[in-house]
Amino acid sequence: MIRNIVFDMGHVLVYFSPKTFIERLGVSEEDGRRLLREVFKDREWVQLDRGTLSEEDAVRAICGRLPGHLHEAVRELVCGWWKRPLLPVEGMAELLGELKGLGYGIYLLSNANRQLPQYFERIPGAGYFDGRIVSADWLLLKPQREIYEKLYEVYDLKPEECFFIDDQPANIEGAWCTGMDGAVFDGDMARLRRQLRSAGVPVRETDAKQGQPGAVNIRQG
Repeated sequence: MIRNIVFDMGHVLVYFSPKTFIERLGVSEEDGRRLLREVFKDREWVQLDRGTLSEEDAVRAICGRLPGHLHEAVRELVCGWWKRPLLPVEGMAELLGELKGLGYGIYLLSNANRQLPQYFERIPGAGYFDGRIVSADWLLLKPQREIYEKLYEVYDLKPEECFFIDDQPANIEGAWCTGMDGAVFDGDMARLRRQLRSAGVPVRETDAKQGQPGAVNIRQG
C-alpha cells in the first residue's frame, strides 16, 4: 500500500531551463551556446549537485575556459539563477495539496546543489513537504542506489510504501531497483494522475477539457 509520494524537483515541481536562464542575460547567440556548454553541460554542474565542488571553485574553473566578458554571466548562472522567477509546473501544487489532504507523506528527492534551501519555499506547494533529500548534502546523485536508501533511512520509510515521480527514466529505474515504484513525468498531468490511481493512490481524474481535476467517481487500479 502506498503511503508516501516522493517528488523530483526539476521539470516536476518547477521547470529547469538553462537556455531561458542564459537568454535573460542578453548575451549573443554564440556566447549563449558557449555558456550552455561550459556551465550546464560540463563536469562542474554535476560536481555541484554531488556536493564535491564549491560554487567559487566552479566559477573559477568555468571562467578559465571562457573569455573575460562572460565571467560575470558565469557567476550569475552558477550562483544566482534561482534568484530570477521560478516557473512552476502547471497543476503540480494542486496535486501536492490533494495528496496531503488524503493523508500521504510528501517528500523531495532531488539532484541539486546546496543553494536549494534558499529558494525552495518559493516553489508552489513547498509547504506540503514532510522532508527532503538533496544530493549535494549527502555527496550522492540519482540514480545511485545509496541516495534512495538514504531517503528511507532518514525518514524511516519503507520503499514498497513509496511512489516516486521523476522526469528521468534512469532515476525511476534506480527507484525500482530499491523496491520503490514510480512514474516518469513528461508534463502530462492527466497521465500522471492515472498512473497514481493505478498504483492505488485515489487522486481525482483530470478533466481533459479544463486541464483541472474533475469531480468523478474514484476507481482504483
